[in-house]
Amino acid sequence: MNPLLEKFDTAPFSKIKNEHFKPAFLQAMDEARAEIDTITSNSETPTFKNTIEGLEFSGQQLDRISSVFFNLNSAETNEEIQKIAQEISPLLSEFSNDITLNAELFARVKTVFEQKDNLDLTVEQLTLLDKKYKSFSRNGANLQEEKKKRLREIDAELSKLKLKFGENVLAETNKYEMHLTDESELDGLPVGAKEMAAQLAKSKDKNGWLITLDYPSYIPSMKYAKNRELRKELSMAFGSKSFKGDELDNQENVLKIAKLRHERANLLGYKTHAHFVLEERMAETPEKVHEFLNELLEKAKPAAEREFEQVEDFAKDLDGIDRLEKWDGSYYSEKLKQQLLDLDDEKLKPYFKLENVIEGVFKVAEKLFDLQFEEVFDIDKYHEEVKTFRVYDNEKNFISIFYADFHPRKGKRGGAWMTSYKSQWKREGENVRPHISNVCNFTPSTETKPSLLTFNEVTTLFHEFGHGLHGMLANTTYPSLSGTSVYWDFVELPSQVMENWCYEKEALELFAKHYETGEVIPMDLIQKIKESATFQEGMATLRQLSFGLLDMSWHGADPSNITDVKAHETRAFEGTDLYPERKETCMSTAFSHIFQGGYSSGYYSYKWAEVLDADAFAYFKENGIFNKEVANKFKAHVLSKGGTEKPMVLYKRFRGSEPKIEALLERAGLLKIS
Repeated sequence: MNPLLEKFDTAPFSKIKNEHFKPAFLQAMDEARAEIDTITSNSETPTFKNTIEGLEFSGQQLDRISSVFFNLNSAETNEEIQKIAQEISPLLSEFSNDITLNAELFARVKTVFEQKDNLDLTVEQLTLLDKKYKSFSRNGANLQEEKKKRLREIDAELSKLKLKFGENVLAETNKYEMHLTDESELDGLPVGAKEMAAQLAKSKDKNGWLITLDYPSYIPSMKYAKNRELRKELSMAFGSKSFKGDELDNQENVLKIAKLRHERANLLGYKTHAHFVLEERMAETPEKVHEFLNELLEKAKPAAEREFEQVEDFAKDLDGIDRLEKWDGSYYSEKLKQQLLDLDDEKLKPYFKLENVIEGVFKVAEKLFDLQFEEVFDIDKYHEEVKTFRVYDNEKNFISIFYADFHPRKGKRGGAWMTSYKSQWKREGENVRPHISNVCNFTPSTETKPSLLTFNEVTTLFHEFGHGLHGMLANTTYPSLSGTSVYWDFVELPSQVMENWCYEKEALELFAKHYETGEVIPMDLIQKIKESATFQEGMATLRQLSFGLLDMSWHGADPSNITDVKAHETRAFEGTDLYPERKETCMSTAFSHIFQGGYSSGYYSYKWAEVLDADAFAYFKENGIFNKEVANKFKAHVLSKGGTEKPMVLYKRFRGSEPKIEALLERAGLLKIS
């Protein structure tokens, strides 16, 4: 029996073998096609129920299989799974095109769409109808046959290229190791980071210490290692991922992806890929995105240049460094922060034991949204490190399953993300509850210390948990409008707003306790954390804006004449670069967010959502960070509503007005210094 073809609630990980995936996909696609045939062969007049709802609830088994497979390909992959992904992705792309280019199906959808004003539909039903119609029109349903054929070819090729891009970046990350046998080379590294490096070496039967490009290993080394040559080597290795002209090089993939996306947009009648994408975003047009990014750039750049100069002067005074390089930035910024604020991560880490932070984020969710998290051990999981929880409200109503997976492994891609194994929806009187997962790459425990998080890891945990809440508290009728199925520049609001609680005394006192003494984090450290929130905020803002501008440079103009990835990137970074340029490094070739993930023409969303989150949290601050009335409004109008209405409508219902950019500038300390 193939466990993926059975009806299952929680994913049956322990029963699944790699050989189950392809047959399951093929059968589930056949079943989904049969469901579509039932809709198109219906002799009755097309209605919202027999066509739009029929389409919405078709292919559910295929959706479940896809979520299990592609989540594993991110969190617990291996060569065999990657090979299956390369085989399956074009088939899924073809399947998707079979639906969106199905003329009979589109004719039925169009019939309902054209009658929408006379159908007495709810707001959510109208949103679904609009979304279904656009899923056809934006995927070529109105094209002539020849163009439809070309669209299919492009989609199949893009699905393979994006996978290959990601595989190359992961392989590059896994391939690199810095093996050290002389302890003096680790001078400056915190005890925990040294222990981790020793543990890593031991796990690979090597003497001494190993440093890798995984964040928990790479970041402390860049921040604390005194050895400038060591930092340089690491920085160059990190910055040259998939940019070495070998079999893992992504330059050709980047050019192909950008050009195929542009061709696809043109086929569909859009000027660029960005015009196509932004039609379905709050920002609406590339012009508006550029205007937004440039407005922030104008405020942030003077501050960033002053901050950079301050670090450069500091490095010169301290160590005679004439020219600050990329591998010096984190190290001297950290030293300067320690001097100015008397604060460094090593002082904070003892107060942020992973288990306590998890407990803390749960308590914050309980105080705000009446949620209870109960760890359980009867839910199947894909790796022994994964923790599983059942989530209830205060009245013991079941809300969600929650998976949490916190540490780096060989088969796990870098970074942190939220995902889902099952959506939420309502049908036939039942409210089907979601299965949500947070996946991170945090500092693991060592032989002498538990997992102690840097403050940056604490905010990352809260961030991903905010996405998690968006998924868990979903309360919509249709799965494709549920949870995080919202406009991309709105999706970061719930995650980014949650980070704010990490800076508040009232919240920190719930969980920031010394792992050995149990002492609550002292008030002076809380004050320093708050002060550090705006430390070098100009440089941090400039960095984020540079990524957004790079993204728009690839997708907001015709890329046909771009032949040199590095030269193009250098031009895109011209207005935002502070450090000397290095010809051996390139960001685009490892910029997974835009070339593998879903952020193409959308990287600006992080800053866009920061405006929303600063404005939203200002509302909490005015009324108390645990104010129930404000929390209930946020839950009712943002977290539970998914993509059922336009985001600005939902936001204004919560806040009473549109967000103001001043809230972000004030929080970032950029109002007083710009």
